[in-house]
Amino acid sequence: MSTPSRSCPVQHGSPIDTDGPRVSLYSEEFAADPHRAYREMRRQYGSLVPVNLAPDVPATLVIGYHTALSILNDPEHFPADPRTWQKGVPGECPILPMLEWRPNALRSAGLEHERYRQANVTAIGEVDLHSLHATVERIAIPLINAFCQDGAADLISQYAFPLTFAVLNATLGCPPDIGQQVATGMAAIFEGVNADKGNAMLTDALFELVTTKRKEPGDDITSRLLAHPARLDDVEMIHQLVTLYGAGIEPQLNLIVNTLLLMMTDDRFAGNVLGGSLSTRDALDEVLFTDPPMANYCVSYPRQPILIDGVWLPAHRPVVISMAGCNNDPSISVGEYVDNRSHLAWSVGPHSCPARSMAYLIVQDAIDQLLDALPELDLAVPADELSWRPGPFHRALVSLPVVFPRSPPLNVF
Repeated sequence: MSTPSRSCPVQHGSPIDTDGPRVSLYSEEFAADPHRAYREMRRQYGSLVPVNLAPDVPATLVIGYHTALSILNDPEHFPADPRTWQKGVPGECPILPMLEWRPNALRSAGLEHERYRQANVTAIGEVDLHSLHATVERIAIPLINAFCQDGAADLISQYAFPLTFAVLNATLGCPPDIGQQVATGMAAIFEGVNADKGNAMLTDALFELVTTKRKEPGDDITSRLLAHPARLDDVEMIHQLVTLYGAGIEPQLNLIVNTLLLMMTDDRFAGNVLGGSLSTRDALDEVLFTDPPMANYCVSYPRQPILIDGVWLPAHRPVVISMAGCNNDPSISVGEYVDNRSHLAWSVGPHSCPARSMAYLIVQDAIDQLLDALPELDLAVPADELSWRPGPFHRALVSLPVVFPRSPPLNVF
């Protein structure tokens, strides 16, 4: 595929955008079968699709793999700073907390971005992965013991969510009472229901965490961020933590759940799950390709009108990378996922995820702990009766009900 063409600032009238129909990324229909929607988008629009992220919130969705690589590796033309765009967005917009400017690496460009990213890379890079493995085990076993004698469970509410949340709290050094406020606020932001109130609750809780860690630092990511030479102030600290919670709960939760769903429904993994021919890591890599937990994100805002793949993109309107759409682009998808990590689920370029080693460990350990304890896990309902949560960004089930032979509790060491 040829390199996308670009232009200088437009000096004349140009076919920027259209008033035509836009694909709704927040509808229940899209959530129920996004892959059909991506195929239809590709047939109708090619690599760049006019979409609405919420009512009256237009954006461009990138579903071409090579086009996405070009954009993600070009922060000069496609910076992640949304401040100009958000001036025209009502404060009550349900997705504003997911996209608004924050003084953190995810929503900054240039020197600001570099300063925030270095602090995060350093703080995350000092996590002891051996200790993290023990943390996951310590948290997983009591959760499994709470339902293993029942013969049935919802793996989202009873396992995946409380596990990912507790592990993240442990790595950030967040006490449980503050963590509960964080969970409530973050859920409101991701669901887009009372998102502004959720944002306020989240900010208050994280300010309390920062204040606590300034007084009593520990061996945790929050304390290392505070000690970094970047000298982050309280407001900056809050917004680094917003990013860490945003990336550490919803995407990891969805990755655990979507991988378990694949392993219970695909013959290469199913039956006695542990007796399958492919490993948990193979299933993880396949889900990151085919059904990534954050399906559409990595948002940027062109500084000026720009020509990409024969389409004019207007200045300061969100350009959203569809990791799901790009990974399944027929020009690169060959159906081979074992040891193939060329997917975009972690993003690429200056905003790529700095915590992928942590995420892999947490998700794989969470799945392996569960399947070691309950190897005959099976769906409680047919897969086509499962419900997916609407929303423009995530690929997330409402619940994952399972059944299994009743088992005695695991030993707690």
